Amino acid sequence: MVVSDIQTLATQAKEIADRLGIQKFDLYGSTVDETSVKVDQGKPDQVKASNRSSITVRVWNEEHTLGVTSTTDVNPTGLALALKTAYEASFFGVKENVPDFSPEATAAIAAPTTELAPQAPVSDLVETLIQAESKLLAAHPAIVSVPYNGLAQRQSDRFYLSSAGALRTETRSVASVYLYSKTEQDGKKPRSAGAFRISRGVDNLDVTGCIQETAEKTISHLDYVKIPTGKYRVVFSPEAFLSLLGAFSNLYNAQNVLDKQSLSTPESLGTAIASSYLNLADDALHPDNVGAITFDGEGTPTRRVPIITDGILTNFLHSAGTAKRFSTVPTGHANMGAKITVSPHFFHVFSSGSANPAYSLDTAENVVLVDDVHALHAGVKAMQGSFSLPFDGWLMNKGDRTSIESATVAGDFLELLKSIIYIEPDGHLTPSGVCPYVWISELSITGE
Repeated sequence: MVVSDIQTLATQAKEIADRLGIQKFDLYGSTVDETSVKVDQGKPDQVKASNRSSITVRVWNEEHTLGVTSTTDVNPTGLALALKTAYEASFFGVKENVPDFSPEATAAIAAPTTELAPQAPVSDLVETLIQAESKLLAAHPAIVSVPYNGLAQRQSDRFYLSSAGALRTETRSVASVYLYSKTEQDGKKPRSAGAFRISRGVDNLDVTGCIQETAEKTISHLDYVKIPTGKYRVVFSPEAFLSLLGAFSNLYNAQNVLDKQSLSTPESLGTAIASSYLNLADDALHPDNVGAITFDGEGTPTRRVPIITDGILTNFLHSAGTAKRFSTVPTGHANMGAKITVSPHFFHVFSSGSANPAYSLDTAENVVLVDDVHALHAGVKAMQGSFSLPFDGWLMNKGDRTSIESATVAGDFLELLKSIIYIEPDGHLTPSGVCPYVWISELSITGE
């Protein structure tokens, strides 16, 4: 949806609202054009193409209560019906803490990304993925299949407009590839591993790197051992640590705090909740964030928000509504829907300390490297702060890594944060953020 279309939509919405006697409203919407492919044993297994649009309409009535509806019909007739329906629903809306326009919905935003990658033909996607599968199968005789794989490209347009004069729009493109291989060997359990890459377009997608990482991880898991149950020094990979940060997002989510569904309270701000080595920010505009957005569902500009600074809880993530109740400013983390929700965009984990050669996986002894955690939906008790998760990883001894057959890592998340003894200096790009390897003094590992 180009800017001229948004301006036309804004004009139509204003004319329809005036005709219906509606004085206050806003619209948030998006259009997504997506193509994805999956292959199996050298042949296309699944090819999908979709073009979908949706608009969320909010209307306030004379009594200042709110109604919300959604539509996929953006012509004048559909828009009129959505505005009318939202207006009628507004008389049944909540009367306490009623959402309002973001005070920053008309503030200046960063220059939106308009550099779009060309969309590749479906035939190119299929051929690229077939070649990737073939190279992965040839990497080792034990690799017999790549049961989970996918190559996708997406172009999306987002917009926000309101009766108060807000008008924002941006367009972006993203491509991604995912490979997950499986082994079979006589007398041994099947082993598997995967990798993921993302970029602005298919042409500069690091498919080769994805193949190499998947192969190396898979092969490294072929010779595995059981690990004795006990306490171990643990190093989390960037992906694994960010998975935990996402699973316990109630810690810094202002809506969760207000709903008393959080490990934090309003009084937690300014207190030390982690080791002084830990710095965490949410940065939608990070230069490495391929999916960067410049405004949230309420039209609030996105920005870099420090969450934990030298171990101290510095900020919560806010929508306009939560910010008002906390007497602060919205942070650009609102998602528009039947209810306004709050969620992070792109994590940046780093340490303000200097590099320490004493902490190196090349020299460490009896250290567990957790590469990937599983079953977050079942193994995380977000309100209790506890977790017990199966993981893929290795036992590290002076540079030698031995795959761990099957084990779980368990602990208390707040205690884990305080048990961080080192954060490596080099950050690594993942789909959910930039993060280094993170060293924990001790965690429980359940093996044999």
